[in-house]
Amino acid sequence: MSASHEKIVAIVIARGGSKSIPRKNVLPLHGKPLVAWPIDLAKSVERIDRVIMTTDDDEIMEIARKHGAEVPFKRPAELADDETPTLPVLQHCIRYLVDKEGYKPDIVLLLYPTAPFLKKERVLEAIELFRKTDCNSVISVVKDWGRFWKQDERGVYTVLHPAQRVNRQYYLPLYREDGAVYFSRYDVLMSQNKLVDDANIQFLIMDEGENVDIDNPGDLKKARLKKT
Repeated sequence: MSASHEKIVAIVIARGGSKSIPRKNVLPLHGKPLVAWPIDLAKSVERIDRVIMTTDDDEIMEIARKHGAEVPFKRPAELADDETPTLPVLQHCIRYLVDKEGYKPDIVLLLYPTAPFLKKERVLEAIELFRKTDCNSVISVVKDWGRFWKQDERGVYTVLHPAQRVNRQYYLPLYREDGAVYFSRYDVLMSQNKLVDDANIQFLIMDEGENVDIDNPGDLKKARLKKT
């Protein structure tokens, strides 16, 4: 099926608790709660069929509905603690849509409130990659030309990349996930039991500094200083 005719659902995941920044997802950023940013973005993309919020928090549920997201359930507490991986949260939401509503999406877009400056154009680029390449997953990355080392359990450092110390023009960059875009097909999430299909993936290459990933108070301060 062509990506231009596939059902695309955006799922925004947001917990009420946060260790690094208390109540992070409801804090204001440029005049609206952080959690509203991905909802407003997804609602602006015509190719996205539905926008679903999965949360354990009543205030987040209220904000999500106010900004036009569907909130068909309250996320169970066992899927809302600090150690809960993203995949089972997505799977829970998708199973609800399939079992309770008979709605089976073809492509799922995962959005985080912690990446508020993701642009509509980038989402459209990702959707276009599905159409052009017939890939199973698209993630956003940043090219990284840094020199990397690793440390083993004894505390010994060894070179990881590049293997030889040569000038930048003589080695290829690494690609670092920036946490803004995660698209995957239904079967990747539900049948392969994976967040992304490493064997059939495309990269949406972002500019360095294009996205602010809000994980600590310093990141939030940086986001509040950033012009939109």
